[in-house]
Amino acid sequence: MNKKHYLHVAVGVLVNDQQEVLIALRSADSHQGGLWEFPGGKVEQGESLPQALGREFEEELGIRIIDCAPFVQIRHDYPDQAVLLDVWRVNSFSGSPSGKEGQTISWRKLSDLRAADFPKANERIIRALSLPDKIAITPEAKDFGQMCAIVRQLLAGETELIYFRQKEVTAAVYLDWFKWADEQCTERGVRLMYCHPAEVITADALPCLQALHVSARQLRSIHARPTAAEHWFSASCHSLSELRLAEALDADFALLSPVCRTEKYQDSQLLAWAGFQSLAREVNIPVFALGGMKPEDLSICREHQGFGIAGISAFTTR
Repeated sequence: MNKKHYLHVAVGVLVNDQQEVLIALRSADSHQGGLWEFPGGKVEQGESLPQALGREFEEELGIRIIDCAPFVQIRHDYPDQAVLLDVWRVNSFSGSPSGKEGQTISWRKLSDLRAADFPKANERIIRALSLPDKIAITPEAKDFGQMCAIVRQLLAGETELIYFRQKEVTAAVYLDWFKWADEQCTERGVRLMYCHPAEVITADALPCLQALHVSARQLRSIHARPTAAEHWFSASCHSLSELRLAEALDADFALLSPVCRTEKYQDSQLLAWAGFQSLAREVNIPVFALGGMKPEDLSICREHQGFGIAGISAFTTR
């Protein structure tokens, strides 16, 4: 069987200090013409991704990329063409962007991006732009007081998303604790992710729910995305089949583990970074590395097709 040929495209995401992203309008006579896009272009033979992106940005926008890093990779089949988008985050550049090829460009607020205005393959980029690159997971608390201390400690840091993991309490206790923690997080603009092993709940079952996480076991028991589009949905995965199931259920992201050494797993069970990369590259959803993570592992994760890191000890002290 012939391997499908994908048009390999380097794409760059530039976000300024006002949380606006640079987009460009495709010419009417081009593929997906008349829609907005994130700047970039075809990777030429022999080019690395940074080289291709640098060349495209100089030709299209008249700017020179100083620093960039992998962001997300997306494969998409249009009726007339299959594309592989290698999306990179442009961290710094020199010059002032302009439409060097006559195209209209615009700085657009992240909150104003509408998937309908972009080619279908770009929808995943828009969704990924709202995600943080670090997820703090709460350690198990022995009582309400300790749980409160854990949440306060996490909120004292730079946490944007907290995975509220308390497997040892009943569903009723978990819900009470979650509601208290969610009030604290909401006041500080932090999202709290719901996950309890007793059941999978839908977004309308808990009005304050902003993000739902399911275990690999729960993932295998559901048949449709359990939350509305505006509420994040994610899953824990340990294999390619589970990652593909999360993707099929339209998860916003997945946590893939175990990557590095932890007390819970033997060395023979670890994916290691090479194994993590081989799995993460096969799906079109952002994949976070879990298991033995340290804050400084974020750059290593990105080098291996990962979107970000998640962990307990990386963000809390006991």
